[in-house]
Amino acid sequence: MVIKSETGLDKKALKKALEESLAGRDLKKVLLVPPDYTRMYSGAGTITEIYYDLLADSCEVDILPALGTHEAMTEKECLAFFGEGVPFEKILVHNWKTDVVKLGEVPAEFINEVSEGLVNSKIDVEVNRLIMDKSYDLIISIGQVVPHEVVGMANYSKNIFVGCGGSSMINSSHMLGAFYGMERLMGKDFSPVRLVFDYAQEKFLEDVPLLYVLTVTTHTGDDTFIHGLYIGNQRQLFEQAVAMSQAKNLTCVGPPLQKVVVYLDEREFKSMWLGNKAIYRTRMAMAQDGELIILAPGVRKFGEDDENDRLIRKYGYVGRMKVLELVKENEDLQENLSVAAHLIHGSSDGRFRITYCTQKLSEQEVTCASFNYMPYCKATQLYNPETLKDGFNTLANGEKIFYISNPALGLWTCKTLE
Repeated sequence: MVIKSETGLDKKALKKALEESLAGRDLKKVLLVPPDYTRMYSGAGTITEIYYDLLADSCEVDILPALGTHEAMTEKECLAFFGEGVPFEKILVHNWKTDVVKLGEVPAEFINEVSEGLVNSKIDVEVNRLIMDKSYDLIISIGQVVPHEVVGMANYSKNIFVGCGGSSMINSSHMLGAFYGMERLMGKDFSPVRLVFDYAQEKFLEDVPLLYVLTVTTHTGDDTFIHGLYIGNQRQLFEQAVAMSQAKNLTCVGPPLQKVVVYLDEREFKSMWLGNKAIYRTRMAMAQDGELIILAPGVRKFGEDDENDRLIRKYGYVGRMKVLELVKENEDLQENLSVAAHLIHGSSDGRFRITYCTQKLSEQEVTCASFNYMPYCKATQLYNPETLKDGFNTLANGEKIFYISNPALGLWTCKTLE
């Protein structure tokens, strides 16, 4: 099923489509797998609420947010994301280190082939044990297709293998993307990481009753507009969603940008693990020796969990080649390759300057991680997110900047992707 709307689907149209997706099914127990609060503009919270309302009176419904390595959602976040109709006690927490079962392996030969010889090790396929629980008549994976720094285009099977995945798949897939080069894959479909997910889905999820519900969205302020809804389990539906997202969520800015200011909504971005999307999604638009200024009022830590946070603080965003050396020399990074990948992604390798403007991390914490620092209050006097508009702005002093109010929702480049 594919439904498109240039102006955005309203709740009535959404409910009708979701009702149709359930028609003719004899359901006694259903697992909903939405993203977490960090995808607040995906439309997935509303879709989850509608599905719960449609199903709760006739069958048992569980909800497993695809947290990946992220923090569990608070009751306040669940209320804001899913609405009052979804009971907090129905929200299950995925632990990427303890809640998984191994399904098999993606062989080293396959990894070698898709990575063009850059990576030569197998990848274990692990998912949350509930995904393989045969008591569920239907598992509905809900999420947004949007450019992504690890897989190229987010969602589809990524929601299962990373969002509900184990440490091996998360670590290995992130490092595979980093080795291959995120500028080679962002905004594209058939990346090495995506091909690994395709392999794993074909080999290990064939008998799982999975239904994908994919959105393509834009937003204005706090309003989300769902332009595309793709429901099914065929890969071609994902490919259609990718095509729409490439049209809606990729911005070609023209000549490289000298100064970019990115705002990180404090409700969504509480760590650099998430906030560095400001770097990932703009790097292909940045000019040599340009400056990226990140307004980060809510960023209070580096990693989403304590160990990742410790490792990021220990090594810092020191550039691709240095991180690769550190991986060879340090067992703690070898055992946490997703952190190594994150450190590679978060560095400009000296090509442009990155200034973090925080109020919950100190100057010493920011500079020790190899970023420049500016106090948030000073930065907002120069670059006020309440008065800036997305795109090009000319400030009162004549300075020209490019402003982005939410980096998670797109990809900015200075040339058309091939």
